[in-house]
Amino acid sequence: MNTFTHINQNGEANMVDVSMKQDSVREARAEALITMNSETLQMIISGNHHKGDVFATARIAGIQAAKRTWELIPLCHPLLLSKVEVQLEALPETNQVRIETLCKLTGKTGVEMEALTAASVAALTIYDMCKAVQKDIVIEQVRLLTKSGGKSGNFIAEPR
Repeated sequence: MNTFTHINQNGEANMVDVSMKQDSVREARAEALITMNSETLQMIISGNHHKGDVFATARIAGIQAAKRTWELIPLCHPLLLSKVEVQLEALPETNQVRIETLCKLTGKTGVEMEALTAASVAALTIYDMCKAVQKDIVIEQVRLLTKSGGKSGNFIAEPR
């Protein structure tokens, strides 16, 4: 039976001890979708947004967020990430932006939270930069896509 790893025998939150785990190459991918008006999306695509390059800013914000996940999520370990990638794609047919992130390292614990945090913060950055022109932007479907490495093995999300 699966159990919560961050809860001890007394039901208290605790940081998992990974000191005895073997290093392995670990990788995770996550995504977020942002839905907005076609006019807002066109402003981003055309580069006419008054705050500058929305995608470049969101990309840097996502990378920074992945590197600082341990400061945001209380029980995450500080990790030495070897790769963080944030890709943004405009989807004009659905008035969405799709963000896909990749985090990678060789270490004792996985990078799922870093990939999810990168996708979430990149999406929040797009919202922040565009809220002056549209307040009802929707951030949705933040989810883990894949995970590999470690004792628990691989995970691949079902397509949506």
